[in-house]
Amino acid sequence: MSRPVVKDRRAVPYAVLGVLFALIFSLPLLWSILRAFQPNETILGTPALPELFDLTGQNFSVFLSSDAVMLRPVLNSIVVSLSTAALTALVATLAGYGFSKFSFGGSRLAFGLILLSMMVPFQAILTPLYLLMNSVGLTDSLLGLVLFSANFALPFGIFLMKNTFDTVPQALEDSAIIDGAGTLRMLAEVLRPMIIPGIASSALYAFLTSWTEFLGALTFLTTEKYFTLPIALLNIQVGTYGEVDFGQLVAGSVIAMIPCVILYVSLQRFYVQGLAAGAVKG
Repeated sequence: MSRPVVKDRRAVPYAVLGVLFALIFSLPLLWSILRAFQPNETILGTPALPELFDLTGQNFSVFLSSDAVMLRPVLNSIVVSLSTAALTALVATLAGYGFSKFSFGGSRLAFGLILLSMMVPFQAILTPLYLLMNSVGLTDSLLGLVLFSANFALPFGIFLMKNTFDTVPQALEDSAIIDGAGTLRMLAEVLRPMIIPGIASSALYAFLTSWTEFLGALTFLTTEKYFTLPIALLNIQVGTYGEVDFGQLVAGSVIAMIPCVILYVSLQRFYVQGLAAGAVKG
């Protein structure tokens, strides 16, 4: 029996590099997951090889127990991230449709200013933004954090959705208008299959940025019951001298990874399609 012949040997180096980079990125994650199932004493000590695999779920049970203070931050992060993703997807879809399909005075300037805002880091305007939100009573609230996160995720979402709508054939919209479809009905029934990748991409981007948001949450939240997961992970300290419980810290980090991995894997196809559609026109 003859051995199979590699049709294109030039693909071998790319495959080797792909596997190498996959190992580089996956090994730290696997190591963190292993550490999350180890007792704190094993993490701090220098255990022998067999002790590295003496695993326990105590870190997760303590982290998510009813007596722990970590369950509420997890729920707060879920509420804030999902609300930010939904708000960003809705506003970005409507704004992207307006910039793409309607011509009005100053539209190019307005869209240019939106793109320009993507180049300004929010840290540069954090102080005036805090004063503004405090004056309207939006500090120390989950609603304020949602609006803050959505505000900085919207420019990319609007840019992405405008380019997504630019790829939609105008003849399709004209046919829907002739059939009597209004704007909202056309978006919901006619254009929805073609713009779902863009919506999924903008929502996923907003969710990930909100889920990992630290400085904004640290600045705007002062009451412990409103703390999100990144802030709560900072406060995992026990003992009189501030000894860090690394077991719970790593367990919390692994829990923080789970929604991101699930969403990215489930929406990866739409995410790639949305970014590809957004790269066609700009």
